[in-house]
Amino acid sequence: MSDINLEPPTSILSSSRFSRLSRLSRTSRAARFGADGFTIIEIIIVLFLLVGLLGIVLPRISLEENLGSVGRKMVGNVRSLQHLAMSTQKTVHLYVDIDRGVYWSMILDGNQEKIPSDPAWLTPLTLPETIRISDILVSQGKKESGRVDLFFYPTGRIDTATMHLRNERNEILAIAIEPVTGAIRMSDERIEPPRLLVIPDRVRALLKTPTPGV
Repeated sequence: MSDINLEPPTSILSSSRFSRLSRLSRTSRAARFGADGFTIIEIIIVLFLLVGLLGIVLPRISLEENLGSVGRKMVGNVRSLQHLAMSTQKTVHLYVDIDRGVYWSMILDGNQEKIPSDPAWLTPLTLPETIRISDILVSQGKKESGRVDLFFYPTGRIDTATMHLRNERNEILAIAIEPVTGAIRMSDERIEPPRLLVIPDRVRALLKTPTPGV
């Protein structure tokens, strides 16, 4: 009688071990993916939240110019006119049309006015439709309509002026020009001219110089 080999063939054992190792490997990868990574559902949820957030934020981002950018642009234009007057040694005339929101400049050459050679001033500049000039305070008083004239002198001096810009939300930006130093400052609040000092009559009488012989 021949001996019966009860042990399974080597190929069957190898196949069984490979199958178990394969299952263990898949289980291990699945465990690592669940612990350290994101599932497809989690990724979809995150993308959905991002789309919803962008839908809320993007409408609030205005591509139009705001008060700050318009104010900085106007300050830069004022500076350029100041430098133009000093470099050419000629007085520069700035026209501001409050009603139309337009401003332009001319160079005084004797009794005539000439358009500046600077390309930025070849055509009048216009404010955005959402921003208008509320008023301009000049030495003659406050103007809320019409045209205002400002002069830039070869010495660097500028006519005193305070301009208030207003947007559709009634937010205000003030641009103030100091006449002597030519300094320019911006503020998100109105800048009113300083009040004149009122001297009471009794104090004014004491300040009077007595007339000799009286």
